[in-house]
Amino acid sequence: QVQLVESGGGLVQAGGSLRLSCAASGSTFSLLSMDWYRQAPGQQRKLVARISSGGTTNYADFVKGRFTISRDNAKNTADLQMNSLKPEDTAVYYCHTIRWRDYWGQGTQVTVSS
Repeated sequence: QVQLVESGGGLVQAGGSLRLSCAASGSTFSLLSMDWYRQAPGQQRKLVARISSGGTTNYADFVKGRFTISRDNAKNTADLQMNSLKPEDTAVYYCHTIRWRDYWGQGTQVTVSS
């Protein structure tokens, strides 16, 4: 079992920054690939960024150069640093991993005002 808890969402003006954090339970965190997804109203959930167990990162084109995913295996956390935020980044952001099955956090709201 893996439990994921997100934090750090909120309201920010366009051009601002937020840092999201995902805290994971369990002793196997270092073996897990960790993802951040987002879902805007009326849209499908989309992959934003991924970090492998070895630290390799991948980003969706719409956040490249603005967002950075990182992990701290000692703290069992995976963070998403979001800079140069745009109104179109407004969404609920979810932490996700797979260990035999999908695990999702409860989501954290990010709202970017213009």
